[in-house]
Amino acid sequence: MRKLIAQQWVTVDNIAAEEDGGLGFVSGEPFSERTNPAFKDSVMGFIDSVDTMILGANTYAQSVGYWPTADDQGEYGQKLNALTKFVASSTLDDAPWGEFPAATVTPDPVATVRELKENSGKDIWLWGSLTLMQSLLDAGLVDEVRMLVCPVSRGKGRRVFEGAHDLELIEATAFDNGLALLRYAVRTS
Repeated sequence: MRKLIAQQWVTVDNIAAEEDGGLGFVSGEPFSERTNPAFKDSVMGFIDSVDTMILGANTYAQSVGYWPTADDQGEYGQKLNALTKFVASSTLDDAPWGEFPAATVTPDPVATVRELKENSGKDIWLWGSLTLMQSLLDAGLVDEVRMLVCPVSRGKGRRVFEGAHDLELIEATAFDNGLALLRYAVRTS
């Protein structure tokens, strides 16, 4: 069975979105010539392990103006744009992705993820989308949470977890660029 892996960029104080909803704290892009090779290998290894991305309507709106034309993102951008995409929304009719195949709009992401997990293929990537992540956690569908921890704090903003969840550490890796990757399996009751 495929896994649903939620990935979040976070601060050391567990903020995944600043008060204005932004991600100004994100550092350590894996796509430039000056990037730490171990970090780049980790990020590329992850994108090679998935073939489907699901995102919420807000994350879609923030991403669609950049990623489909992000030639500066090299191989990573090519792989991201080639993924099969689903956008969770009850208001969108369609979700174009530039010159790439459009995302499928789903008004019922819980049912969609259940179906996707039953199909064959690589794992499924939940990209950002804190509200969607919470609903999929509550439905017991998130198998793993990957947190890319940036070496900053913000004090205020939206945190990754709103409720109580039991997690099991899979990996903790520090990179020379100051970022840390924390991977947790979500324990089910």
